[in-house]
Formats: sequence, C-alpha cells, structure tokens
Amino acid sequence: MAAGNHSAVTEFILAGLTQQPELQLPLFLLFLGIYVVTVVGNLGMITLIGLSSHLHTPMYYFLSSLSFIDLCHSTVITPKMLVNFVAEKNIISYRECMTQLYFFLVFAISECHMLAAMAYDRYVAICHPLLYNVIMSHQACFSLILGVYAVGTVCAFAHTGCMFRVHFCKVEMINHYFCDLVPLLKLSCSTTHVNRLLILCLGIFNIFAPSLTILSSYSFIIACILRIRSKEGRSKAFSTCSSHILAVAVFFGSAAFMYLQPTSASSMDQGKVSSVFYTIIVPMLNPLIYSLRNKDVSVALKKMLERRILL
Repeated sequence: MAAGNHSAVTEFILAGLTQQPELQLPLFLLFLGIYVVTVVGNLGMITLIGLSSHLHTPMYYFLSSLSFIDLCHSTVITPKMLVNFVAEKNIISYRECMTQLYFFLVFAISECHMLAAMAYDRYVAICHPLLYNVIMSHQACFSLILGVYAVGTVCAFAHTGCMFRVHFCKVEMINHYFCDLVPLLKLSCSTTHVNRLLILCLGIFNIFAPSLTILSSYSFIIACILRIRSKEGRSKAFSTCSSHILAVAVFFGSAAFMYLQPTSASSMDQGKVSSVFYTIIVPMLNPLIYSLRNKDVSVALKKMLERRILL
C-alpha cells in the first residue's frame, strides 16, 4: 500500500460515540441490550417463518431475508462498538477496518434494495391480486432476493477496492464509531476523486433507484386502495403495507440525515447519532414492527408458543 513518501498504516483509532468517561458504561449496557433484542428478534423471525408453512409465501421470504440482513448488519457494527466502550483505546487494525467497511456496505446496500423489492411485492399483491402467484412465483421471488445480494456485494466490492488505493500517512482518529466511507476519506493524504465519484454514482443508484421504486409502488397502491369501495377492504389493504411504510421511513430518513448534508465537523458529530438509527436501532425495530403489526406473524407466533407449552 505504501508508495513514495507514504508510510503504511496498520491501525486506526475510532472516536466512538462520546468522549465522556461517565457515559461509557451506561451506553455499553444500553447497546448491549439493544443488540440482544436485535439478535433474538431477527433470529426469531427467521425461525418462525421457516417453521410456519402458511408463511411460506414471497412476502414472508422477503421479510425473512430482511431479518437476515438486519442481523448481519447489526453484528458487523455493534460488537466492536461494545468493545470500544470498555477498552482504554478504541483501536481497529487496517484489515479489520476494511473488512468492517466491506460487510457494512454489503448489508446496508442490500437493505435498500430489499425494501424496494418488498414494496414491489406489495404493489403486485394489492394492484394485481389475480396475477400475484404468476408474477411473484417462487422462482421470481428467489431471483429478486439473489439480485439484491448480488448488487450489495458488487457495490461493496467496488467501494472497498477503491479504498485500498487510498494512502493514509499516519495513524489517525476516525471521527465515527465504525469504519465508514466518508470519515475514512477525510483522513486520506492522497487524491480521493475516484472514491468520491464512485460514492456519487453508486449513491444515486443505491438510494434513488430503490426510493423511486418504493414511491412509485406506493403511489399505485394508494390509488388502488382509494378505489376500493368498502371501508373494511381499504383498511385490510392498507394494513398489509403499513408495517413496510414505517420500516422504510425510519431507515431512509436516518440514512438521508447522515449522507445528504454538508460534511463539516459538526455535521459528522450529528451524523454519528443519526447513523445509530440505521445501523443499530432499525435492525432491532424491524422484527418488532412486522411482528406487532402483522396478524399472520402474530397468529404463527401464538401457535408456536402453544405447541411449545403443550410439549
């Protein structure tokens, strides 16, 4: 990696969420609790969908994949964050940093496109119910899921590959609690034009393409719901996608606050707080949102608990 006057950097220091010692232990306990809820919730959702035969439909296959993404997304960030709360120095090696960056990007980008795929699934279910089984066949469903992971993997590989070309002159502090693109590029002592161009191009694709898909899908869904004459029918149609709307709003809202503002020092500090939502809070909330607001999931959970009690 070294070239010319550049020396190879073997480690970075993570600034973390706060520099105040009295907050380290309370924050450690808080985020440990959140991580436990995240793991239990998402593993529970995956297990419930896998064991409940009446949930073996495209909608719940997408939900199971979303739970897997959320579980991995949180696991890439939270354990290292917890260690940093109790360690004297928040040190991360160069290789660990690049590995964390890669897998963070894989699952963050995959979540964007998975939410778009779920919006398309709801559009087909509500606007074309008679053709749903034809359009959203098991083969089409699994192709969409594989496509989502493929996009996440390729885009993350492109970003991380370009990051390996960046030179860091000395051990410096990353103004974040994990290795993210923008904070890392701020430490570069070589040109980052290619990296920033890649962030712009892939950012447009990975943010605006899913956003347009979601907005278009729900525009058609709302128009279709308004044409339903019975109040009960409108309520039932809306209830099938209300959970997804809430999940989309929380994820894209917090991500937009982090990335769609000027990258000053103060905005980076605010962005750290915002990024807590889409890296840690959202993975915890998604299984709760879908389990509490979805009758099929609630019924399946009750049946499974009853079977366990009887055994």
